[in-house]
Amino acid sequence: MTDPVNGAWPYLYVHQSRTHEPSPYEYKLAATLEQVFTQEGHELADVVRGLNARQVHAADGAPWTEESFRAEMNRLGA
Repeated sequence: MTDPVNGAWPYLYVHQSRTHEPSPYEYKLAATLEQVFTQEGHELADVVRGLNARQVHAADGAPWTEESFRAEMNRLGA
């Protein structure tokens, strides 16, 4: 099935939703989240536990909590 307007499915350009180049912190967080999703699981508790076990903490240096992870994902626009 295709889009009736232009005949193709719309797609998101890789950088379409970015407001800035990711920071080193954001790159590290993204790479570690990929590891956690692959090795630990997708549940919020798994993610928080996996990040803390790898010592990849929040931007302020504090260990993650479920609440701080949700707030950071909201801030980052995830």
